[in-house]
Amino acid sequence: MSSTSTPETASIPSVRSPRAGAIVTAQFLALGLIWGSSFLFMKVALGGVSFGQVAWARLVLGALTLGVIAIVMRVQLPRSPRVYGHLTVIAIFYAVIPHQLFAWAEQYVSSSLASIYNAVTPLMTALFAALLFRVEKFDTGRVAGVVLGFVGVIVIVAPWQVGALTGDVRGQLACLGAVACYGFTFGYMRRFLSPYALQPITAAFLYISIAAVIMVLLTPIVAWSPVQLDVWVVLSLLALGVLGTGVAYLWNMNVFDAWGPTPASSVTYITPVVGVILGIVLLGEHVAWNQPVGGAIIFVGILLAQQRIRLPHRRLPAA
Repeated sequence: MSSTSTPETASIPSVRSPRAGAIVTAQFLALGLIWGSSFLFMKVALGGVSFGQVAWARLVLGALTLGVIAIVMRVQLPRSPRVYGHLTVIAIFYAVIPHQLFAWAEQYVSSSLASIYNAVTPLMTALFAALLFRVEKFDTGRVAGVVLGFVGVIVIVAPWQVGALTGDVRGQLACLGAVACYGFTFGYMRRFLSPYALQPITAAFLYISIAAVIMVLLTPIVAWSPVQLDVWVVLSLLALGVLGTGVAYLWNMNVFDAWGPTPASSVTYITPVVGVILGIVLLGEHVAWNQPVGGAIIFVGILLAQQRIRLPHRRLPAA
């Protein structure tokens, strides 16, 4: 892409070759595995560092990884200040805030439960993309899907088991806040960033780098505390940064560029399966009955919201 593209002159890439389509599909599946594993890595890393340090290391390492890729690919940076303004909004709502919310939440909830909540992302995306940014239509089926999805969330929260706002519930609300940020960002990217037709590596490198700069500036507030590093904590932070934030965010932009916001966000079909299996097998976590049931309800809601399944239409008798 030319570095001087503007919304008036650039167009959104559309047609992909079969080979490119297969590559995007493979990247989509790999995203589900990497991001599903990230909840395990966060839980392990929290054994030696604070939640702010988890987010700090994740973004700084991710920016360094994407920087190396950008140099190798000889990325040309855009010149329009407006692009950097949009990328800063994306950096805040797609990285800085949700990464800290998920890391904070996993101090109180299991990695399995956090990964299940991540599956709410497509519902949040459909909500923001249709109602706030008006880049997708919101018909009866989508409304039903969103409503059903939030019924699933209520089942997972299990308010009948909680008499007060405990740490566990606050952790669950933090997870919901994180996925709301993701949903907002997918709609925002489609509305304000897609017209510039940035290359995926350019967009990913810039907004993750901006997020890393923000975290570095916030170091005295969010990351200035003692650490207890061991090999597992270090490896978890490296996995979160290099893979989960560096390579994975590049692949995510490729998928978003090819498929659009709501289909791209459906990678969360995969992440809860991976997250729950790893949490149970490696961390010995327990999954209550209401969590998979709520997750299944959310899954059906997602299918409705994305129009993968449709509500039956009643036919009126012919006059």
